[in-house]
Parts: sequence; C-alpha cells; structure tokens
Amino acid sequence: MDPDTVAQLRAAGDSDPHVGPDGRVPHGSSDDPSLLDFSANTNPRVPPGARDVFEAAFDAARTYPNDGYPDFRAAAAEFVGCGPDEVIPTAGGLEAIRLAIETTVHAGESALLPAPSFGEYAREVRLQGGEPTFVAHDAILDADPAGHAVAVVCNPNNPTGQCYDADRLRAFADRCRAAGTALLVDEAFLGFTEQPSLSGREGVLVARSLTKLFGLPGVRMGCVVGTGAALDRLVTARRAWSMSAPAAALATHCYGADEFVTGTRDRVERERERMRGRLATRFDVFPSAAPFLLFGTGERGVEELLATAREAGIALRDARTFRRLDSHVRVAVRLPAENDRLLEALDV
Repeated sequence: MDPDTVAQLRAAGDSDPHVGPDGRVPHGSSDDPSLLDFSANTNPRVPPGARDVFEAAFDAARTYPNDGYPDFRAAAAEFVGCGPDEVIPTAGGLEAIRLAIETTVHAGESALLPAPSFGEYAREVRLQGGEPTFVAHDAILDADPAGHAVAVVCNPNNPTGQCYDADRLRAFADRCRAAGTALLVDEAFLGFTEQPSLSGREGVLVARSLTKLFGLPGVRMGCVVGTGAALDRLVTARRAWSMSAPAAALATHCYGADEFVTGTRDRVERERERMRGRLATRFDVFPSAAPFLLFGTGERGVEELLATAREAGIALRDARTFRRLDSHVRVAVRLPAENDRLLEALDV
C-alpha cells in the first residue's frame, strides 16, 4: 500500500456507509462490559488448560520467540491438513488476510469479492490500490474469475452463515488456477463444521483464525497457508516474530484440543437449530453452518430491535454495515442459558 491509497480510503468514510469516518470497517463486539455480547461470534468457552499454558509462557515472553515457530506450524498443519512449511504464522486472521492480499493484488487490479460478506476484504484490496468487484455471496462460485488478481470466498460466509459445497468450491479453485487468479479462502469459521480445509491446495491461499473457535480474540493467533510461488511471497513479506511466544504456545495447545472442538461443534449445532426455530416464528432467518444467525427484522426495524435488546442488557450486531443488507441483524450462538435470555428479550 502507499500513502495515497490510505488517504483515499479515509476520505471514503464520509460517503460510504460500509466504513467508519476513519475509513475503517465496523466489527462486532461490544465495548460495554455490562452487556451480554451477541454481536461477536467468539466461543464463550476456551479449551481446558488454556489459562495454565498462557501463564506458563510468561518466561518465554522475556526473550524473542523462535521465528520458525516449529511447534505451532506442526500443530496448525495437522489441524488443517497441509505441510508445516506451508503455514505462515500471523497475529490473528486479519493479519493473515492482509498478508494474502498485499502479496497478490497490484495497484489498478481488480478483486472478485462476495457480498454481503466481511468488509475487510474490500478494505485491504483498496489499500493496495485495487478495485473490488462484488458478486452475490451465493453466486460467487459461478462467477468467472478471469481478469481478477484474486477471488475471495468466506467459508462459512460472514454474515449469512452459508457453507459452500466442498466439491463446487474445489472446482472453483481449479477454475481460478486455470485463469491465473489467486483464490483466498477465509476459513475463520470452518472449524465449527466438519468440512475439509482447502489448505495445501495449489493456487489457494487459506486464512485461518483461532479467535472464533477457541474464544480468545485478545491473544491474536492465526495463520495463512499457501503453496508454490504464492508461499514464497508470503515467506518474504511476513514480519519477523509475527506471533508472540505466549500466543504461539496457546495456539499450539488449542489446535490439540480435539475433544473441546468436537464438543463445541455439537453444542453450536444443537443451539443454532433451536434458536433458528424460535426466531423463525417472527423473523426471516438465514440457514447457517456458523456460530451465528442472520435475520431480517421485518416490521420491527433494526433500530427498534437493537434498542429492545439493549434494554434487556444484550448487544446485537447491526448488519446494515454489511453490503447489500439494509434491515438485518446478526446474533451469535452462545451458551444455552444465554441464548434463552436472548430469545426471551426478542419475544420468540
């Protein structure tokens, strides 16, 4: 990126409803600790032993970490199904997305992006001087990737929760490769499903985050996976010591927590379907394979629903910040008692 692209993005904040006044993308998560936060999609539970691992890493934090991160890379590779050398550690999924896009998009090039979806994709493309081309999230696998520097797929998609058919996604990856277009797959929520990762597939960059599945957003743990020439660019461009020693230790521990992952998947699936059934009695709810549900507010309107929830001590995600959504909110799938509190507040 260069200073001109940064200035242009900041200026867009005055006219683009999908970015803030400083040009940054709105995110979920309430900064009011008195509210039960349904606006962020992080696991309310963390793997057993996580606190002990984090505390035990204090001494390691007093020296620079091993920049090769062998333990983390091995654990991440086993979790997603690729080679350890293909894993590039990052300080969270957002850094993984930035690293992938800044090593694939040149100024003046276009990027094929889903809408509605995570606003950071367009932000990062614009910071490179590129131009987003938006396609409906449920039609992106049918789009022609030719002529684009990169195509992006969020799987499952945020905020709709759609998980793409694995065979169709791989066919799209093959078409992207044939067209000379990089494919970036954001798998931040894929751990909540049993779908296989595209990690290690030629021509594909995969962004992973430990934030969502393991409930530790403040630690900043993630990685981007690549192969071939794309991997070479990632290796060259990544920052030294791109994860702290405590983050690497905790991430390694989390990726080995198999029973925790299985239990989380079962709980989220069970609670999501229960919540969807109740919400569907009053709202138009999207099908979802993710730890959240998107629904239209109907006659009640977004402002009324946000206010109603807030009066009950609950924060919802205003989904109007997502492109192509003008009357929707998104809610996380939390623990059963918390979900009951939400459903009661929304009178469903």
